[in-house]
Amino acid sequence: MRNKYLSYIRDIRRYSPRTCDIYTEVLQSFVDFCDGSEDFATTMSVNAIRAYEVFLFDTRKLSPRTVTQHLSVLSGFSRFLIKQGVLKSNPVHLVKRPKLEKRLPVFYKEQSMEAYFESTKGDPEFGSYDQKLNRLIISLLASCGLRRAELISLNVSSVDFNRQVLRVRGKGDKMREIPLLPSLCEEISLYLSAVSSLTDDAYEPESPLLRTRKGDRLYPVFVDRVVKKELAGVPDLTVRRSPHVLRHTLATELLQDGADLNSIKELLGHSSLAATQVYTHNTVERLQSVYKNAHPRAKNGGKNGD
Repeated sequence: MRNKYLSYIRDIRRYSPRTCDIYTEVLQSFVDFCDGSEDFATTMSVNAIRAYEVFLFDTRKLSPRTVTQHLSVLSGFSRFLIKQGVLKSNPVHLVKRPKLEKRLPVFYKEQSMEAYFESTKGDPEFGSYDQKLNRLIISLLASCGLRRAELISLNVSSVDFNRQVLRVRGKGDKMREIPLLPSLCEEISLYLSAVSSLTDDAYEPESPLLRTRKGDRLYPVFVDRVVKKELAGVPDLTVRRSPHVLRHTLATELLQDGADLNSIKELLGHSSLAATQVYTHNTVERLQSVYKNAHPRAKNGGKNGD
C-alpha cells in the first residue's frame, strides 16, 4: 500500500522528485518506528501517531517544523488509505501539531543584486561557458522567481523568444507563463550559442535549457553550489545564499514597487493567495521603518507638537 501511494503522488499528483523523496523517507521512518510493520489498519492509530511524534522530538531531536512535516505526510497517506478502504478516519487529525514560530521570508537588498549583475556584466560575447551558465542561473532565479526544481526542468522549448515569455511547469504539473526582459532573452540566446559549441542538440526543443559542461541536465546540488559561489562576494548579504531566497527577493521587490498580490501569486505559481500574503509582512515592516524615520509625530514619540 505504501508503494502504491508513492506511485500515486509521483505519477498522478505529479509531485516533484524532491517532495517524493521526502514522502518516501517519512513513511520509511514511520514503518521503522512500527518495527517494520506495514499493517497500516493497525499502526495508523491516534496512539501510534502520538508516540511517533514524541519519538521524533525526544529521540531524533527534530525541530517542530520537521515534526510537522512528518505529520503532514502521514495525514496525506491516511487520506489515501481512507479512499482505499483501509482506514475509516484520519488519526492525524486528532494529534496536536507542534507550535511553530512564525518565520518571515528573507530576501536580498536591491543594491546587493544590482552589484552582482554589474560585476558580472562584462562583454556577453566573451567569457567561459561556466561563466555564462552561472550568471544565467542567477538571472533566471532572480528575474523569474523560479523554484529550483522549475529551473532544472526547463527545456529549450520553454523559451518563447517571439513573445518573450518563459513557460514553466510548476507544482501539481501546472503550467504558467512568465514575461522575460529583452536583455534576459539575449542572455539566453548567447548561452545557447555557447551550448552549441559543446553539443549538436543545443536547439532541440526537448533538450535541457541549462546543462552541465558534459551536456547533462542540472541537478539540485549543482544549482545550490552555483548560487553560493556566485553570491559569495556580493556586499551586504546577511542571509543564506540559496535559490529560494532569490525567489523571495523578487516577490518582495514587486510588492514594494506596487504590484498587486494576485499578479505576484500568478508569477510565483502559488496555489492560493495565502501563500503570497506572507510577503506583505516584509512590506509592512519597511513601511513602519519609513514612517518612524519620516513622520514628524513619530520622530518625537508620537506626542503632539506645540
